Amino acid sequence: MSADSNTFESVKAVILSAHKSTTSEEKVSFYNRWAENYDQDVAVLDYRAPSLAADCISSHFSNVREAAVVLDVACGTGLVAKHQMKKLGFEHFVGVDGSEAMLGRARESGLYQDLKQCMLGEEPLPVQWGSFDVVVIVGALSAGQVPIGIARHLCNATKPGGSICMTTRSNQDNLEYKAALDSELRKMEEEELWTCLEVTEVKDWERAVSEKEDGYISGVVYLYRKL
Repeated sequence: MSADSNTFESVKAVILSAHKSTTSEEKVSFYNRWAENYDQDVAVLDYRAPSLAADCISSHFSNVREAAVVLDVACGTGLVAKHQMKKLGFEHFVGVDGSEAMLGRARESGLYQDLKQCMLGEEPLPVQWGSFDVVVIVGALSAGQVPIGIARHLCNATKPGGSICMTTRSNQDNLEYKAALDSELRKMEEEELWTCLEVTEVKDWERAVSEKEDGYISGVVYLYRKL
């Protein structure tokens, strides 16, 4: 699909085709193919998660932003860093993603000090534990994508006192996943691994692509501080 054919219906067809991917290899292959047009396509969806996550992090961040090191998990093409975090004053980024083609697009931004390929949820995060001021994962926490167990890896990668920001969808297709994620996040708080700073429900998260939904679907932003 060429960049000038990014109509809503064509983008919708691309995303629905991803649901046919069942194995990890098939999913990575899909994202490798999508990398070239990803930024344009998600713009058509009015995809607000990157800006909402960045604003949430920014509103609670009181340290020196220029010195902070951000781990961008499931970084994709780098939307969160290049379009959001950078303009809020953050300058140091490390990215992790399962798709080499997506990482290639992120590399072109010139913002990342390091980029690593990793099958999220199947392999340990290829980073040093306890070394990041901010850890963010946008868009990947959903049914059929990254398992909820990644939340503990995100916490492990964060410095004590650092921030962990996550997003997920709360539409019908993702309710079971979201309930399991909420349960895991609460359990980690009970274990005194982190404390919740903010949970924001957003009605107009992105345009719906499911045949069962119209208009916009809802989503949620979570922000935790590691203890």
